[in-house]
Amino acid sequence: MKTELVTGLKRNATEILADLSADGEPILITQHGRPAAYLVDVEGYERLQRKVGILEIIARGEEAVEDNRVVSHAEAKKRMARYLR
Repeated sequence: MKTELVTGLKRNATEILADLSADGEPILITQHGRPAAYLVDVEGYERLQRKVGILEIIARGEEAVEDNRVVSHAEAKKRMARYLR
């Protein structure tokens, strides 16, 4: 992973964004020698957001099972029928 000082980002933003667009590799931005942020391209960010959304759905499903909030397969099909038309 590339690392860039925040001052370097300020001075070379156009070049850094061009490199990011070309290779899609996230860049760690540091400030005063400490990690401050990650710079990612739009496609990578959107892909990450989709993955996080899926993981949240899975976590909610696991919680429902733990709380015994479940239905039979037949009932699930019946409930989902209106969305699958």
